[in-house]
Amino acid sequence: MNYASLVTAIQEYCETSESSFVSNIPNFVQLAEERIYNSVQIPAIRRNQTGNMTSGNKYLTLPTDWLATFSLAVIDPVTNAQSFLLDKDVNFIRESFPDPDDTGTPTHYAQFDSGTLILGPTPDGNYGVELHYYYYPQSIVTAGTSWLGDNFESVLLYGSLREAYTYMKGEQDLMNYYEQKYQEALGLLKQLGDGKNRRDAFRSGQVRVPVV
Repeated sequence: MNYASLVTAIQEYCETSESSFVSNIPNFVQLAEERIYNSVQIPAIRRNQTGNMTSGNKYLTLPTDWLATFSLAVIDPVTNAQSFLLDKDVNFIRESFPDPDDTGTPTHYAQFDSGTLILGPTPDGNYGVELHYYYYPQSIVTAGTSWLGDNFESVLLYGSLREAYTYMKGEQDLMNYYEQKYQEALGLLKQLGDGKNRRDAFRSGQVRVPVV
């Protein structure tokens, strides 16, 4: 489902093409996307970026689209081997590495502010880093297509209808219906994002339904 077909479906389900309603469809869709992305860890919300620490600088600037960190690794300049840093809080970094002039290969990091990580100890070289992080993918509203639209259109459609019908202040029974359909679709997506994508058959075995 691309954005054009999603817009058509929303208007047909809600049985209105009133101008103010149509002008708010992008908001309905983007609110639904935000709700979905904060409910399920699907592959589409993961991104990685490589960069470099700066020798003598204990702060690392985050990407502008960063929302949360999955992992941070320092890359050995000789072997290219990755060592993953331990996530702590700022108080731990300040207490464990109180002197910023004490340098070495960083082993810990903490969230310093909305756009910066603090490292401990202070880097003694321009180490390479690889950051895996959570972000909001480009909306189907602006991109025309998206992972959700291509792979799980039901949750995107019913999530958008939930927002649209809230805007319309529609009848409660139909509101409850759209909420139910959204939760059903979200449950199936969670089976994929939080279930199947977190296991493999070799280590966990195939999914089995008990036979009575």
